[in-house]
Amino acid sequence: MKINANLIRPGNIIEHNGKQWGVLKIQIVQPGKGGAFITVEMRDIRTGTKTNERWRTADTVEKCNVEEKDCTFLFADGGDLTFMDQENFEQFNLSKEVVGEPAAFLQDGMVVAVDFIEGVPVSVALPEKVIMTVVEADPVVKGQTASSSYKPAKLENGLKILVPPFIAEGEKIVVNTTDVSYVERAK
Repeated sequence: MKINANLIRPGNIIEHNGKQWGVLKIQIVQPGKGGAFITVEMRDIRTGTKTNERWRTADTVEKCNVEEKDCTFLFADGGDLTFMDQENFEQFNLSKEVVGEPAAFLQDGMVVAVDFIEGVPVSVALPEKVIMTVVEADPVVKGQTASSSYKPAKLENGLKILVPPFIAEGEKIVVNTTDVSYVERAK
């Protein structure tokens, strides 16, 4: 199925130059002069080699037909991640490289969407937002709250993120998994 390049999202499987590629990261660039374009970091699902490709946003790419199943993340064992199919309860392993950077947000029991091509799992799409706990946060600097400045904080998974000054250590926040950004306080 053909889609516009600006509709490519991390976790999609696309066909390019006769190979199937799993999309790891995207970045839409809008230069001051000229048309917008999208830079896509992707990995060959057969060999594991990575490449970067650039398309104009109006270009079309071939999105592969995949079977998407809801699966539960069970646990991580070194570089392997174990998932369970929610329909037939079969377990399977994927390497952390298949999931990419969002693997840091996986939590035990989390339901994720796994894409299968011919019965082989090829990509994992996490929920767009997850709740994480802040384990380290710099104290508020006096006078800094007047402007819309952000301070660094460390999450329970070890990732560093910028948060508003009112967020303190121990608070739960909602984090966007696609660009690793603060969304809001968890309710």
